[in-house]
Amino acid sequence: MKTPLIPPLPASACLGVIAPAGPPKAGVLAQVAPLLKRWGFMAKRFPGCDGPAHLGHLAASDEQRLADLHAALADPEVDALLCLRGGYGCLRIADRVDLELVRRAAKPLIGYSDITTLHGLWARAGVPAWHAPMPASDWVRDGGWPDAEHLAAALRRGVWAGDVQHAPGPCHPLDHGGCAKGRLLGGNLSVIASGLHTPADPDWRGAVLFLEDVAEDPYRLDRYLTQLRLAGVLDAVSGFVLGGFSEADSPDAVLADALHPLGKPVLAGWPAGHIVPHWALPLGLPVQLDVAQRQLRWL
Repeated sequence: MKTPLIPPLPASACLGVIAPAGPPKAGVLAQVAPLLKRWGFMAKRFPGCDGPAHLGHLAASDEQRLADLHAALADPEVDALLCLRGGYGCLRIADRVDLELVRRAAKPLIGYSDITTLHGLWARAGVPAWHAPMPASDWVRDGGWPDAEHLAAALRRGVWAGDVQHAPGPCHPLDHGGCAKGRLLGGNLSVIASGLHTPADPDWRGAVLFLEDVAEDPYRLDRYLTQLRLAGVLDAVSGFVLGGFSEADSPDAVLADALHPLGKPVLAGWPAGHIVPHWALPLGLPVQLDVAQRQLRWL
């Protein structure tokens, strides 16, 4: 019988709700448990979700947010960790996250944006994660609920060898043909750049690198991509998947300038990032990237 790459969550799964980065907006927190209940999931909310906010941009103190993360990992009732939102804050605790606890617990982490820092730690521990929309920033916004339903279906099904996801639409102008294999890693470009040579920096060798970003002018994206080039990341990876680059001028010229001369496969227009639709994308697992088919196949 096949072994799942990410096991399906049971029908009555308990999701540990944590706030490792920014605070939720007023009135949103109370909606999370009822939304999860619509799928048959239970919510276990950890104290930092309720604040008090720290420095105005952190959901709680570093100590509280770190304690919540460790408590959710160690809690036998919790099947997966659901991050409330991004913002900023995960890098502040990255050097104190217990990687051995992450490894032993082997619980999927759900989130994106600033949560990219934690995805890097999960990758270092060899535990898969979900780059996926979050309740306090995505599920409750206009047009966001279908993406939440997509995530729920993905959590119920899990991930199996041979699963395929396709990028919608025809060939993208940034596509650069070919195939590549490797662990799918990455997330938010600016967060990856800020995490280089920190405890959240995973082993990029042979990886398929997924990138997305929001509200970053092309010159700033150029800076981040140059950081990745000088740090050896762009040379180390086997190929690229590009998600949304939204709320700024088109970055296509900058992305082409940085990636196409490498001669590696580039699959652009992937439906993930600070965009709608934003489909749940498993990270940390081996994939085959096929640009001609505009698809990822999990191995």
